[in-house]
Amino acid sequence: MGFADDHLIALVDEGLGNSAYLVDLGDGRALAVDVSRDLRAVHEVARSRGLTVAYAADTHLHADFLSGAVQLGHDQGTTVLASVAGHRAFPHRGLADGDEVDLGGLTLRALATPGHTDEHLSFLLLDGRRELGVFTGGSLIVNSAARTDLLGAERTEELARAQYRSLNRLTTLPDATAVWPTHGAGSFCSAPPGAERTTTIGAQKLHNPLLAAPDQDTFVQQLTGSLGSYPDYFDRLTEVNRRGPEILTASPVLATLDSGQVKALLADGGHVVDVRPAAEYAAGHIPGAVSIPLRGQFATWLGWLLPDSVPLVVVADDDQDLGEIVWQAYKIGYERLAGRLSGGMDAWIADGHAQATTAFVAADQAPAGPYVDVRQNSEYVAGHVPGAIHIELGDVAERVDDVPAGSIVACGHGERAMTAASLLERAGHGDLAVLKGGPGEFGAAHGVRLESGEGSSA
Repeated sequence: MGFADDHLIALVDEGLGNSAYLVDLGDGRALAVDVSRDLRAVHEVARSRGLTVAYAADTHLHADFLSGAVQLGHDQGTTVLASVAGHRAFPHRGLADGDEVDLGGLTLRALATPGHTDEHLSFLLLDGRRELGVFTGGSLIVNSAARTDLLGAERTEELARAQYRSLNRLTTLPDATAVWPTHGAGSFCSAPPGAERTTTIGAQKLHNPLLAAPDQDTFVQQLTGSLGSYPDYFDRLTEVNRRGPEILTASPVLATLDSGQVKALLADGGHVVDVRPAAEYAAGHIPGAVSIPLRGQFATWLGWLLPDSVPLVVVADDDQDLGEIVWQAYKIGYERLAGRLSGGMDAWIADGHAQATTAFVAADQAPAGPYVDVRQNSEYVAGHVPGAIHIELGDVAERVDDVPAGSIVACGHGERAMTAASLLERAGHGDLAVLKGGPGEFGAAHGVRLESGEGSSA
């Protein structure tokens, strides 16, 4: 068919740090690779090009989002392509190492590349005998490889050794072969995350430090030594993807709830998620609400910090995108969205209900300490306030007793710190302040030089 650059469209989820791909097969049909349950971008591109998604290939049983392949199969009759070793419990074409699929001019060849997961496949796209590119999912990623600890600490080293073999297998492809990973910048499946999203085999031979490891033992040490924490919800999604996410017959929407309904839901064990900007949350919020500002990382922190098994009530501004809230929740399996507080905080207050506030202070107004840094470990190590107590945001709820009274809670800008403060306030802390800004601003305002390396963890 003659494959041109514009036949491949990358669909980037900046929040989760992943890339899905749509390949225009040139005959009104398309191949989708590693698409999530939020299919809005897929449908938009397909409509603009007059395409029907004929095939949907999944490289592995994703741990960080629900696959959209089953939905495409229901909606468009799409053939789902996935590893036979994944034992998926829905209609699909199971592929083993070396199996090929005729796409009508192009060919897709399955390559077994275990490591990130046991059943992981990469998909090599060929035009005749010419290797155009390889969809590497969670195996080879830009200047790194995906993490190998998702199946438990007891298997991390075993899978890292499998990852070593898989990456070395991929490097036998011609140098000009494009590399199209799923995981990339911002993904907690990367180890560590990088900035670029696509590359070539040749570039990776030159620049990927893991491929420069002189032997397998060194590779394993480097890979496993770079692993940070990851969201709790990852552990729940693999089995959902194996069974197949529930089919949606219509786009989900947020119902409207009055303040009385919200109070009843809270009394029955529900949670309030306040998606407004941090400053608005600070100025006034429902007592006990968890602040998770609506931005690209909303799904990550929702899945990390709150259960998927209880009703969730949303507090949002009128100008915030309710569809974005819903789809970010649904793509990670959070479907118990009870609704949105109608009229927001104005209605809540007008109905006579109490609100809480949180101090949100600029660096020059912040107390000198204790300083609690809730950033990821890699950020903290790169530079932190001397004497800072380091508790990653994902660990705050389990370590509330490690936060001293009168602490200033900080991250890089203020959003994650406000989330941390909301969790601490739920646990009974009422004497906190949140820093507007990060360690650089605090250091400049207080005349202290930042330190690097490990510091205090409580």
